[in-house]
Amino acid sequence: MKKYIAEFIGTMVLVTMGCGTAMLVGCDAANGSGYLLTAMAFGLSIVAMAYSIGNISGCHVNPAVSLAVLITGGIDTKDFVGYVVSQVLGALAGALLLMGIFSMGAVTDLTGGLGSNGLAGVHDSIVAGLLVECVLTFIFVLAILGVTSSKFNHAPLAGLVIGLTLFFVHILGIGLTGTSVNPARSFGPALVALFTGNGAPLASLWVFIVGPLVGAALAAFVYQFLEADEA
Repeated sequence: MKKYIAEFIGTMVLVTMGCGTAMLVGCDAANGSGYLLTAMAFGLSIVAMAYSIGNISGCHVNPAVSLAVLITGGIDTKDFVGYVVSQVLGALAGALLLMGIFSMGAVTDLTGGLGSNGLAGVHDSIVAGLLVECVLTFIFVLAILGVTSSKFNHAPLAGLVIGLTLFFVHILGIGLTGTSVNPARSFGPALVALFTGNGAPLASLWVFIVGPLVGAALAAFVYQFLEADEA
């Protein structure tokens, strides 16, 4: 149960800090500093959580990461389900916290609908959105599997590497899809933003669930192939 609570807390922090920063600084092509600050907020959230809850749950805070770990044998099906439920609830809690903070006068405009993802940067193309999310998640999860592999002693640096990789993929992805690479992070703000009237259409939400899950699964299979000992 403690690892599920840790996943809840970690995902709540990720959504609160990452999406909250996006709401404050804005994310548009004319404001490059907003891109970097938002990307940094997501990356640093992972660094902070990795070194605080990593020893308890592994700090997945992302159903796509949990899927990859399930495929590679790091967790069983029961824990996978428990992790995903906890992550989704944590994302909802983070989005609700943001709605409460911002509605009480922190700012006058809920920029971007609680930081929810959208397809505006790819001209509303579902195919392009899926491709972006799949590729970015593949890169992110491949880095996670490599730096946490038991074959190498990267454990002290794992949280930093993972956080920097999330920062890295956000730099490109923010202007295209807002960068999900995390179904829970997309689901929580999108659902809660319905109450603000500024939410992204739920009709495209599936893109930010399917894309990251496919990218994570591909990363898991590719990493297993690359890491396997030669016969």
